[in-house]
Amino acid sequence: MFNFINNFFRSAEQQAVESSTSSDDGNQKKEQEQKKEEKKYLEQEEADEVRIGGRPELTEDEVYAMTVDYVNKLKSERSDDEKVCKKLDKFLENFNVKKFMRNNPHMTYPDFYMVIYNETASILN
Repeated sequence: MFNFINNFFRSAEQQAVESSTSSDDGNQKKEQEQKKEEKKYLEQEEADEVRIGGRPELTEDEVYAMTVDYVNKLKSERSDDEKVCKKLDKFLENFNVKKFMRNNPHMTYPDFYMVIYNETASILN
């Protein structure tokens, strides 16, 4: 009877070992397949493009409309100073959208406000 108990435990251990190795083979195959898929993604060459914030680029019409709005806002803030208003009107008359876009390619909304502020800062001082 003692031998039966020992044999019983041995057979259970052997079964446990066999079942764990068979499941390890399945896990290893899955891991290998995942590695192959990852390798495929790494091997595929795509052009790297970084877009911060994913904001769309502005068109010429949008830039012109935003410029007019910005200048009108500045004029309303400085309505008491006629000299500044005249300079802003002159800036708007001489504003060339194509040149502005060429000097500042791939411009987004935040970029526009930064650039237009720098362009008009000298007029306001």
